[in-house]
Amino acid sequence: MTTAQTPELDVQPTPLALLLLGREADPKSERGVECPGDLPSPSDPDLVERARAAKEKLGDKVFVLGHHYQRDEVIQFADVTGDSFKLARDAAARPEAEYIVFCGVHFMAESADILTSDDQKVVLPDLAAGCSMADMATAEQVAECWDVLTEAGIAEQVVPVSYMNSSADIKAFTGKHGGTICTSSNAKRALDWAFEQGEKVLFLPDQHLGRNTAVRDMGMSLDDCVVYNPHKPNGGLTADELRAAKMILWRGHCSVHGRFSLDSVDDVRARIPGVNVLVHPECKHEVVAAADYVGSTEYIIKTLEAAPAGSKWAIGTELNLVRRLANRFAPEGKEIVFLDKTVCFCSTMNRIDLPHLVWALESLAEGNLVNRIEVDPETETFAKLALERMLALP
Repeated sequence: MTTAQTPELDVQPTPLALLLLGREADPKSERGVECPGDLPSPSDPDLVERARAAKEKLGDKVFVLGHHYQRDEVIQFADVTGDSFKLARDAAARPEAEYIVFCGVHFMAESADILTSDDQKVVLPDLAAGCSMADMATAEQVAECWDVLTEAGIAEQVVPVSYMNSSADIKAFTGKHGGTICTSSNAKRALDWAFEQGEKVLFLPDQHLGRNTAVRDMGMSLDDCVVYNPHKPNGGLTADELRAAKMILWRGHCSVHGRFSLDSVDDVRARIPGVNVLVHPECKHEVVAAADYVGSTEYIIKTLEAAPAGSKWAIGTELNLVRRLANRFAPEGKEIVFLDKTVCFCSTMNRIDLPHLVWALESLAEGNLVNRIEVDPETETFAKLALERMLALP
């Protein structure tokens, strides 16, 4: 057998091509985060008028939810904006809306479907808009983890607490096993409740929020925490390590917030004297420890609203929100910059662009239901139980 000779082509492969070919690697890159140096370019302006027309035709039949991390061209059509749980509750408070169009990611749309009535239909404009963190914990992996805890003789002492940023399956697991859901703003209250129910907590799926809440807000030590890795036998832990731990943290993280580093904090303090560092609790523990302020997206917004004119801020959260806040508060003389020098945004969140939103709205206006997110009844029952436990927290 002979090998045909291919003539040399005068073409230089791009960095992206090399990555796809497996000939180069970016060790900090993963699904859910992109660092292209800028935000995606705006869509065709004609789409703005089409979106307006379709939304006007639908009238009160449609209610559009916009997560804080959405791009501006999408957020302008949102009836309400907020974090994932606030938006799900807002949807439940609008029973007259037949269609809930969720401009966010898949787990958020699931939560909206769980909390709304059976007559309401939740639509996600792009079904590929997922969440890398939520994908880091599958139902099968968590069931296997519970078997490991059972074999270690501690399952009866463990209360699962799952972050809102999780799939409906994980929320249902949490409900079945006596646990609750939490958000980044009520994580301490959820953990206080959990430790009243049992001696240990299995925190899913974001290790950083769990660790930061336990150590920073509740006074535990880092030694009280262990990390369960679903890709290793027994989670990479011995039975003795599991028995000694108070917080069993799932090995998951946010692909955007996980990029911020202590170097980012040191660098911005050197570049901008007097800067206030404000970060989300999904950031790594060393970043949170070095920051001046730590809180949820709602907390970040309220902190900047209350900040004095002329103050300087470096924000450690998703780029779309940081840019929006920088533009909003610039007239007040507040300087707001992205914490990291590398510009990053959540690529899965940004899949909800104007073309997808226009397609979804126009389809609904024509009577065609598209991209419905529907949680099966059994999963919904137990997931709702976990969510209701959170709503009942003191």
